[in-house]
Amino acid sequence: MAITATPSHAAAVQPVAEDAISHLAALTAQRDREMLDVSLAQGVLELLSVSSVGVYRLVGRDEEPRHWLCSGLARRSQLTVSDPPWVDLESLPPLGAYPMRESVLEARLLEQAELSEEACADPALRHVTVLPLQVEVGLPGVLEVWSDKPLSLQALRPIQTLLKVFGNFQNLLESSQRDALTGLLNRQTFDASFLKASMPVASDLHQVPAGERRAVPVTGYWLGVVDIDHFKKVNDGFGHLIGDEVLVLVARIMRQSFRHYDRLYRFGGEEFVILLRGGNEVDAMGAFERFRCNVESYPFPQVHKVTVSVGFTEIQHQDTPNVSFARADQGVYQAKHQGRNQVLCFEALVREGVLASEDTHIGDVELF
Repeated sequence: MAITATPSHAAAVQPVAEDAISHLAALTAQRDREMLDVSLAQGVLELLSVSSVGVYRLVGRDEEPRHWLCSGLARRSQLTVSDPPWVDLESLPPLGAYPMRESVLEARLLEQAELSEEACADPALRHVTVLPLQVEVGLPGVLEVWSDKPLSLQALRPIQTLLKVFGNFQNLLESSQRDALTGLLNRQTFDASFLKASMPVASDLHQVPAGERRAVPVTGYWLGVVDIDHFKKVNDGFGHLIGDEVLVLVARIMRQSFRHYDRLYRFGGEEFVILLRGGNEVDAMGAFERFRCNVESYPFPQVHKVTVSVGFTEIQHQDTPNVSFARADQGVYQAKHQGRNQVLCFEALVREGVLASEDTHIGDVELF
């Protein structure tokens, strides 16, 4: 049985449908994973005409996940706010601090609630609606909507459709940007991340809704290149399946050794790259050395012991990806030459006279 809408109903539905399609087009045009959450928040704010919208993700270890604001947008300010990507986990609220979000993440169903005046600092934001992000690849999360009155199911219907498309597109985007074996970011995504790292860092303090404040951002990036020692012997002696297992386990140790906002890549074969955020040379050396020790002490099945050689360098604003990579790779080469299973800083090698100059070459091509 066909249902025909009355002209008035059709006239009311048509603008909503056109707006939803427009936001779907904007959403799927994104190729930057971080901007995808911003695009979602903007679309929901415009479609629902609510007071504010926030996209929250769970970050951190499984035993103590934290709420991380990826994108928040308020109608009265029209400014997108977020927690800095380099924020310390301890400064973020734990999962249990927001029962509605926790319930939605567990049940995958939306929840609505009216807050008391005591529980809500802004009397214009009395109602909160929380919906799950339908994602299978990447960080789980919720969409949180604040309004002055409850949202009807009819109003939420296009948002739920938008979230389904968002989830499908995020899964596709995440899968295309990650190495199939280890789950780390792949080489194709490195250049875009590097360009962000090599640009000057703003020193402003990010602010989030409800008066919450986060840690002051830090500056500086370090690029580390990791090479598994004697990996060819692993493949030749134990077979490629065991070799793949070693790669997967090294990637897991990387995730456990570095912070949630450090960028981890597999460049192919036994080579990995790390974009480390913040701190000075001593801090960077400590982080890379911790990772090296974690690999050395890990009981790898059948192989038993695996070690890595690491070279790292500080990223300069004028650097290209190839230039920084070549400097760090000289550190790896020197570590191999000096006996493997060690971490060396390119700048320190220059100061010590081990490397003659800071001029970096790849083959016969001088880069700077």
